[in-house]
Amino acid sequence: MGAGIDLAATVFDTCVFVPGDQYIDSVSYRCSACGYRTVKWMGFCPQCRADEALVESDERSPGLIPEPVALTKVGDGADLRKLTGLGELDRVLGGGLVAGSTILIGGEPGVGKSTLLLQVAGALAAGGGRVLIGTAEESAQQLGMRAERLGVRHDDVLVLAEDDLDYILAAAVKIRPDLLVIDSIQTVRLSTADGAAGGPTQVREGAARLLRFAKEHQVATVLVGHVTKDGLIAGPKLVEHMVDVVLSLEGDPDHGLRALRSLKNRFGATHVVGMFDMRGNGLAEVKDPSRVFLAGWQNNVAGTVVFPAVEGRRSILVEVQALAVNSPLPQPRRSVRGVEPSRIHQMLAVLHRHAGMKTDNLDIYVNVVGGWRIEEPASDLAVALALASSITGEPLGSTAAWGEVGLAGEIRPVPFDLRRREEVERVGIERLVTASKDGNRDLATALLRLGMR
Repeated sequence: MGAGIDLAATVFDTCVFVPGDQYIDSVSYRCSACGYRTVKWMGFCPQCRADEALVESDERSPGLIPEPVALTKVGDGADLRKLTGLGELDRVLGGGLVAGSTILIGGEPGVGKSTLLLQVAGALAAGGGRVLIGTAEESAQQLGMRAERLGVRHDDVLVLAEDDLDYILAAAVKIRPDLLVIDSIQTVRLSTADGAAGGPTQVREGAARLLRFAKEHQVATVLVGHVTKDGLIAGPKLVEHMVDVVLSLEGDPDHGLRALRSLKNRFGATHVVGMFDMRGNGLAEVKDPSRVFLAGWQNNVAGTVVFPAVEGRRSILVEVQALAVNSPLPQPRRSVRGVEPSRIHQMLAVLHRHAGMKTDNLDIYVNVVGGWRIEEPASDLAVALALASSITGEPLGSTAAWGEVGLAGEIRPVPFDLRRREEVERVGIERLVTASKDGNRDLATALLRLGMR
């Protein structure tokens, strides 16, 4: 095979591994649809089941075989973290940006993703860092107008309005920023990948290229992602598996509050939430979201109760409202915001069966104030009490409730009881309705004690 190659080289399939750390790859075959690679030709793709035959790829990568490192010699990476300058974002990330990490952030159009990242860029630059923003959605002038409004004016925040990812990465290699922002992964393209920008192959290959860049150059990289009409990040699900952190910025268009949730985090806890308030000069951190959500709470009105939601290590009080009115329709309306509709139907059935409250002639409206979304079964009791209060017309007063309600009408304890109690007591809510240590083992008993039966 050539001078210097030991005849005792070991051959595995079609790859030749050469002693002395050198190796030579053979020709491989690639699927044009999903990018799957193999050393054998096939008439179909075994991964995505595409009918097209695999195409030959003559990419060869001679180089050094990497040496394994003992786990005991690997540090904990604490020195690789860098604070962003936004406490709520640092909370969600688990303590700041990690050098070499890749972060995917998604959200509805106009929710504030670009604004948040531009503020982070300004804070990092103010602390002596350097940031490169590669944007394919806006011109440099448009980004400059937003920066002027946000007060971000630093020479170390660099902008490159370019849709070719190779050019952006070439600039990043030259500049060596502390943070690279790609806005967005669906609008940049790779000349070596098939399909148009935003297609599955382009998004997957572009994310893979950025992932390699981040690891090789130890640059924290943020990818902005579009979302589908269902609220999911657009593109192949594989991208979410590839990156280190997946964040979701959510908010009601009618309210200024924004919630930044951690859906995946290899460097910290998941399901942590950070709160922001969208203002004219950008996103402001909300240090006490419970008081913000309860600012307009009227507890002397029927159909309202407080639920202490738990996100990560944080308890946030939100107001659950319900309204039941006589319906002129043969099929009454069911309108739900912030809670799973299936759980509302379940609570209505339990109230009918175990509390004798008929709702088949009532329009039912349920809303979580402030655009908050609740996914915990612990919200069952709060929803049931709000519905019962509206149906009977009896206000609950200053009341907070949490607990899972079963189909037999029983109330079951839920996790983080102490954390919820501490937050409720801190705000000064007078009455707590729970399953643990309060004797409220079933919904009928709880309603009787509250004077709604």
